[in-house]
Amino acid sequence: MELFYSNNIDGEIVRLDEEESGHCVRVLRHRSGDEISVIDGRGTLLRCRMTGDRPKAVEAEVISRIEGWNALPYRLTMAVCPTKNIDRYEWFVEKATEMGVGSIIPVIGEHSERRVVKTQRLEKIVLSAAKQSLKGAIPEIAEPVSVKDFIKTGVAASSDVSDPLSQNIPADTGMEEDIATMPLRLIACCFENADHPRRSVREALVEWLRANFPALAEAGVEAYEENAAARVGRLSDGDIPEVTVLIGPEGDFSEDELHGALERGFIPVHLGPSRLRTETAALLCVEEVYAALTL
Repeated sequence: MELFYSNNIDGEIVRLDEEESGHCVRVLRHRSGDEISVIDGRGTLLRCRMTGDRPKAVEAEVISRIEGWNALPYRLTMAVCPTKNIDRYEWFVEKATEMGVGSIIPVIGEHSERRVVKTQRLEKIVLSAAKQSLKGAIPEIAEPVSVKDFIKTGVAASSDVSDPLSQNIPADTGMEEDIATMPLRLIACCFENADHPRRSVREALVEWLRANFPALAEAGVEAYEENAAARVGRLSDGDIPEVTVLIGPEGDFSEDELHGALERGFIPVHLGPSRLRTETAALLCVEEVYAALTL
């Protein structure tokens, strides 16, 4: 399936930019009268008929719209420190988009070796990956921010932990005060905090689902036999699971950064016995969320 992208949609008229127009006309040889599929980057697929085939300015009229096209039934924010080798970070951005992520935030830690990121380059990568993987929504790429500032302002502080949904958590898990809040906030770190022992990502996800989405958790795999778009339709906007994962640089977080994250309600997690590169750790977390909430 060929997909084009446009953010220039005026009522029933869609206009492709110069790059998309050139690909449509010069590479794929489309002409006036042909039907093409266009995403708006916000989740809508538009089926269109070309009314003009200029190589720098294709125009088309909208035939039909599909809202929430191939949408995933959750919102995932990945706040990941850029790697020293930027190619590795770009690889993560591409693969995370293919699986499903709502936003990617480059965060700069105290131990980060790379402190400059070209967000325009990342935006091109997520656009290409979204089209390749048949996504109607394109992940947001945020401007870089320090780890400490992200912890303070990027995610709201913990809400009231006395929420009655916490009663769905088994009493012996020790997660009552951490997990019964939304959205789920995870920080993958390499060292332990005596007061907050690390859990696996899967354990944290399962307990959080039990606390906040008991019906989905109890239904198990059968609850996910429908396609993703149908699941989104069944959940009200406020019911869609929201997950934030914070991944540190090659040198891990500082103790101050970890302490600040714990104070703001982040749950420390480990990624198993293997020592993983930053981009591998980040992609593993994307996969865990994808598997837990879609497969």
